[in-house]
Amino acid sequence: MPINFGRTGRVLLINATERSVSAIETGGDAATFFIGGRGMAGNFLRPFAHLPFDSPQMPLIFMTGPLTGTGAPCSEMLSVMSKSPLTRTVFQFSAGGTFGSELKKSGWDGIILTGKSTSPCGIIIKDSSVTFEQSRFIPEMDVSQRLAFFSTGSAAVTGPAAEYGVLFSSMIFSGDTQQSRGGLGLVMETKNIRYIHVRGSGSVSVHDLEKLTAAGEDILRLVSASPVLTGDHGFSRYGTAALFDLVNSRGMLPCLNFRKTCYDGTDPLNACAYDRLYGTVSYGCTGCDIHCGRRLADGRPVPEYNAMVHLSALTGNTSVERTLLASALCAEKGMDPVSAASTIACYMEITGKSPDECDIVKLLADIALSRGEGELLKSGSLRYAAAASRPELSMSVKGLELPAFDPRGAYGTALSYAVSTRGGCYSDACAISHEILRKPVATDRFTFSGKPRMIRLAEDARSAADSLTVCGNILFAASLEEYARALYAVTGTETTGHDLMLAGERINYNERIMNYICGFTSADDDLPARFFSDPGTPGAGISIPPLDRNKFLEARSTYYRIRGLSADGLPLEKKSLELGLSWTDPD
Repeated sequence: MPINFGRTGRVLLINATERSVSAIETGGDAATFFIGGRGMAGNFLRPFAHLPFDSPQMPLIFMTGPLTGTGAPCSEMLSVMSKSPLTRTVFQFSAGGTFGSELKKSGWDGIILTGKSTSPCGIIIKDSSVTFEQSRFIPEMDVSQRLAFFSTGSAAVTGPAAEYGVLFSSMIFSGDTQQSRGGLGLVMETKNIRYIHVRGSGSVSVHDLEKLTAAGEDILRLVSASPVLTGDHGFSRYGTAALFDLVNSRGMLPCLNFRKTCYDGTDPLNACAYDRLYGTVSYGCTGCDIHCGRRLADGRPVPEYNAMVHLSALTGNTSVERTLLASALCAEKGMDPVSAASTIACYMEITGKSPDECDIVKLLADIALSRGEGELLKSGSLRYAAAASRPELSMSVKGLELPAFDPRGAYGTALSYAVSTRGGCYSDACAISHEILRKPVATDRFTFSGKPRMIRLAEDARSAADSLTVCGNILFAASLEEYARALYAVTGTETTGHDLMLAGERINYNERIMNYICGFTSADDDLPARFFSDPGTPGAGISIPPLDRNKFLEARSTYYRIRGLSADGLPLEKKSLELGLSWTDPD
């Protein structure tokens, strides 16, 4: 048999209804077209895009990339994809930890999980052996207790929030550093699968280890030279929460459900406050040299940037200790802290309750266990606000609550929120790299000029990175040129940065076709009205005006043209075929 360098050439198909297992052989064309990870997951998901998230036929897909398990820097990520219960869009997130490498060492590039078990169960994968067992978890058991069942290998588990139908419930992986978004934990729960445990005894074949080592050294030199990642005030020192003060100084830190854009309280809520009050140490995913996670001296994790802001400033909470409790509760119950906190902030504005009148820790517990007011809030801010006849107060795009960067302070970020295939997410394009961190080049943040092309290129790069699969943070330092050399060393196939960008474009366009199949149009590529009517909070000589609606629409139209979409933001048959994608017209 030929050696599949970097890949096993086999994907595990598991039907939970029948409790059957089979293998899908993946050919070279698919690997070239979609790389792996996010791209291959989207390739397998597309025939089912029209189905609701809770259909037994809707796949939940776990996919490794060609670099997974090879030792390439920051490459131990895993792509997880399905349809989001929260947004109804195709939804993908990258998970850290060792699940991907254990899966690859078991002889599988990925898992496609379909069907629905008749009772709650777990799946055990040991190399080619796949077995089902009755779930070991008792109802409402916390996530840390669930993960403690697995002392070897790696596990993916759901938490109590998924059992209670929270639309933004997470899937949690052994050794990962943050909660996932989009509610794919609920997709796993609808299949009556509470955990997947994988343990592999094999290894991943590499074409040229010497060249891989050289490519890795080049990447790590760029990482060590990056102030954002490894500088004295970078992610390695303070975690992603290092962004708190910088974003606040730019007048784009969301407070009180995005009614203010600057935190001016007397109680410090930033990363330095956690370090000063408790002492912190760094940690990170396996195989990562950045170590963007932080733990307190007593072992509790410090919230990452978005969770830190949303569980404090966004909800009006000024207590660091309460923020830690809220973050820990989200982690233990298995739900996205960004959507959870944003839903609470929306609730507070609609009801007129002040921060002193709201115990966010109790509200979060009520959401996770679907009790009291939590029953109303567990479906996310958009559904809650719509039920209260105030949909404009949900700070979300396509139902996904916005992260902790106010779009009035960075126009590329505003555009990226609107056009992201996932919904209100910045990581697909990470415009803050240009607009706030000024990398790779400084960009005027108060203009839409040049932003459509910047967003399109950044989306393609991120799609490729998610497919390799490597951590998105690495793009603050290294580029696809460096990773193309690493990919060649692993697979033996000549690849350039341009090849990876083209594949990234194909991957992104495939997701847009799936959203088109689901009924999404340009009407969904929009921002909440607040950002076009209300100014942000001025400070430090900087005014934050509302976004100009006409200029935003003009930039969005330009993005559509550059992306190869119709004037209404819909994918085109000609462009699809040009990218080698099959064409499906939902009409």
